[in-house]
Amino acid sequence: MIQHIAEKKPVVAVLTVEDPESLFRGNKANFRDIINTGKDLDFPVYVVTTKDLKLSAKRIRGYYYNSESKTWSKQWFPLPDVVYNRIPHREDEQKRNVRKKIDECIQHRTIHIYNPYFFNKRKLFEWLKRNRSTKAFVPNTRRLLSPRTLEAMLLIYGRLYLKPESGKAGKGIMLLQYEEEHEKPFRLTIQGQRYRNIVYRTDKLDLLWRRIRREMRKAPYIMQEAIKLTTYRDRNFDLRILVQKTGKGAWMVTGVGARLAGLKRITTHVPQGGSIESPEKLLTPTFGSEMTNVIINRLRSNAVLIAKQIEKASGHMLGEMSMDLGIDTGGNMWFFEANSKPMKFDEPQIRKKSLERIFQYSQHLASQPKNPSA
Repeated sequence: MIQHIAEKKPVVAVLTVEDPESLFRGNKANFRDIINTGKDLDFPVYVVTTKDLKLSAKRIRGYYYNSESKTWSKQWFPLPDVVYNRIPHREDEQKRNVRKKIDECIQHRTIHIYNPYFFNKRKLFEWLKRNRSTKAFVPNTRRLLSPRTLEAMLLIYGRLYLKPESGKAGKGIMLLQYEEEHEKPFRLTIQGQRYRNIVYRTDKLDLLWRRIRREMRKAPYIMQEAIKLTTYRDRNFDLRILVQKTGKGAWMVTGVGARLAGLKRITTHVPQGGSIESPEKLLTPTFGSEMTNVIINRLRSNAVLIAKQIEKASGHMLGEMSMDLGIDTGGNMWFFEANSKPMKFDEPQIRKKSLERIFQYSQHLASQPKNPSA
């Protein structure tokens, strides 16, 4: 009788940066869930900061969560086989010493790291435009560089979204409309605090540009045609898809959720007043149940295509991403955003599967040669 030898579980380190006030940065509830899932699946797992991750050492100092005492403690751990990057802020990831540590992980002989960097919005759209299968999902998007190019694009589309290239959770997004019949035809909607928008009107392009520049605060921006999306009770919504690699290293949709914009809000993000809904609830009134099923199935297969193209164009090892997709009134699909550090999905069935896939993919990754082409 042949006995199956249990596959050795790789050591997984969740990477973040130190925080002098609270041990380390990041969503501690998420890290706690990751530690507990690893424990349930019998994986050695801990949280480590870029400062403590000394790749030449035999063992390193990391953090572990004790669910009985509900406390984090610093302990010694073996060097990881897989590093799961959850550095929470772009400004932290862009620091020289942090990037240097990530690069050392990428170049390491045996340690695997995935999702090494945040995505840049403009680059995402450029990457998807390179592929015949994915370019149809991309709204017309250009860099916001001058008042003349802004006016030219506005006159073509009538409505534009202005978005920071490195934005997060809907912050900094503006909606620009040209209303020809109005005495002040340029209408700029700036998303203010939770339930308040600021509307600025003018008939002068130079004044409009000055106000936009003030809101941009020197950050690079893109301008994008505003697609006429299907709505639910006159509110915009988009579909949030979590795509992860499985234990076989293949991209697969872990779950599809929906986010409904708050009343009179210009984005659907929950921190900006949006709410969590089921995709079926929002799509069925417009498309009917049969067509809604077709749309959701198409959404799933296209999300996998998009994930593959983003990974290929990025040149890095990726293991997961969330993406925001919209459906227009004709049932066509549009890509708006992808996030290499997905926020946790509140839908319980998606959440459970997403945590398990972190370890299933880590197992697969650890079994692969680090540089097969070298």
